[in-house]
Amino acid sequence: MMVAPKLRFKADDGSEFPAWEKKTLGNIVERVTRKNRDNQTDVPLTISSLDGLVDQRDYFKKTVASKDMSGYFLLQNGEFAYNKSYSVGFDYGSIKRLDRYPCGALSTLYICFGLKPNVDIDSDYLTHYFDSQKWNSEVAAICAEGARNHGLLNVSTSDFFDINIMSPSLPEQRKISDFLSAVDAVIAAQQAEVDAWEQRKKGVMQKLFSQEVRFKADDGSDFPDWEEKTLGELCSPLTYGMNAAATKFDGENRYIRITDIDDETHALLPNDIVSPSGELDDKYLVKKGDILLARTGASTGKSYLYHQKDGKLFYAGFLIKAHVLPSSDDYFIYSQTLTDRYWKWVKTASMRSGQPGINANEYASYSFAVPSLPEQRKIADCLASMDEVIQKSKDELAKWRELKKGLLQQMFV
Repeated sequence: MMVAPKLRFKADDGSEFPAWEKKTLGNIVERVTRKNRDNQTDVPLTISSLDGLVDQRDYFKKTVASKDMSGYFLLQNGEFAYNKSYSVGFDYGSIKRLDRYPCGALSTLYICFGLKPNVDIDSDYLTHYFDSQKWNSEVAAICAEGARNHGLLNVSTSDFFDINIMSPSLPEQRKISDFLSAVDAVIAAQQAEVDAWEQRKKGVMQKLFSQEVRFKADDGSDFPDWEEKTLGELCSPLTYGMNAAATKFDGENRYIRITDIDDETHALLPNDIVSPSGELDDKYLVKKGDILLARTGASTGKSYLYHQKDGKLFYAGFLIKAHVLPSSDDYFIYSQTLTDRYWKWVKTASMRSGQPGINANEYASYSFAVPSLPEQRKIADCLASMDEVIQKSKDELAKWRELKKGLLQQMFV
């Protein structure tokens, strides 16, 4: 017996819409296998779980090495692609529709498809359906537990197109898609607000750290000139973390590794909480005034400033701890690791014949202009107040995303 959705729309005249029908994906779409012959498009696509199908060069914020993409799939605007690997919010891979560009090139590792002509399926409805937990569970059902090859799920193409789709009548589909698209518009507006505040903060940091804008002392007088100092002069000797394996969280002692620091916010991530194994030494405890710096791999340069709310932390060996001395403000020093100037230095300093890396002595040598402690604190207070506004905007965004997730659960069962 088919389970009815908890949330249904009615027709404009108040009547009930017909019962939903079960169709296979292959009934309503056809696979896309056309190739990007003669490099018809030079747009290399990738899937973002939040932003959809996007240009790799924009998404990764770097130039993608030029290569022959004539063997890639050529995806046209309005067609879909399924990424057979984990992405945020989609344990069994996400499906996104190409909306931003007329066409793009996509690796043949993806399963691509488009709506068949003259089917009673609204493309927007299908787009929302693919975001639902209902769809995610259907994909999970055809994937053996742990069946991954080099990170890719072992999902056969034939099984994929045999997955069932719950399909209401076309008028109800359009009501559903219109409603969810309205929610998406609110989410997009909230995301734009977050992005705008982050850009404002970046602009303020640029003006403050370049000394284009200066604070004055409380009595109206000018602060002293800034002095060039190294990180090693501003911190106690930089030290390496403990060389211990991660084990099940013991409820008190958390282990912080490079992967536990969010790439964007630099905050401690709330998931995958573990403890360090073996005997614990307090010299590896992270305390107030401590900044952690990633010393190896693609994350070299990533930083984290300790917050008391993060609890009892021990830091791992691929991190370096810099304890800011009382003569400086820890937030001001940490903020230096968020600047373009710092990241340009990281790019140069981390160059190795093999894997990128920066050791403790190299970090200690990084220099930048530093004002007096009272001016540091005024700058830190200014930036911290902007952080609060940004966080409130992000919290609001998270609420809207959670609301949409709940609506999808009620509409698609």
